[in-house]
Amino acid sequence: MDCSKIGSLIYKLRKEKNMTQKQVADAMNISDKTISKWERGLGCPDISLLPKLAEILEISVDGILSGEINLNESVGGNMNKLKFYVCPQCNNLMTATGEATISCCGKVIEALSAKKAEDEHLLDIEPVEDELFVTTKHEMKKEHYISFIAYVRGDRALIVKQYPEWDMQFRFHKQGRGRLYFYCTNDGLYYQTI
Repeated sequence: MDCSKIGSLIYKLRKEKNMTQKQVADAMNISDKTISKWERGLGCPDISLLPKLAEILEISVDGILSGEINLNESVGGNMNKLKFYVCPQCNNLMTATGEATISCCGKVIEALSAKKAEDEHLLDIEPVEDELFVTTKHEMKKEHYISFIAYVRGDRALIVKQYPEWDMQFRFHKQGRGRLYFYCTNDGLYYQTI
């Protein structure tokens, strides 16, 4: 750990929040001299204090320990760069259009890699008036089902949650070319171009 880098970061983030050393210290039930010591690089926060400090400064514990904030390039809201993250413990779904560090259930989660759908994972897509009706023959049991479907194109994404033991079907207004992404709980993320 580089105490100088960590101290500089704590100072910068504290100033951005318009907080005094005393205000940060009071929120953490420590002395303001301790905050001063950290900011001057004369020591680093104890591991037991990092979660509270991270909460106050609105940064991750990893961010504090690295001593720097790495800003992403602006992607201008391009939904074609949408990444999907699914927690292996609770099946929580998260998305990001840029680089992100996503965690759930105490673990960092990697972005899913989409495979082109083939055979048993192909969705059935039928035009119905000005909409598309999507269904599948994929089993929908608790131990093996499609948990979400997302229609993604350059400026928008529509995500539909699916549940085990329900028929997998939904309708949406097609608004040009795009991709349907869907997540099989056993086999991962797939896509189909429409």
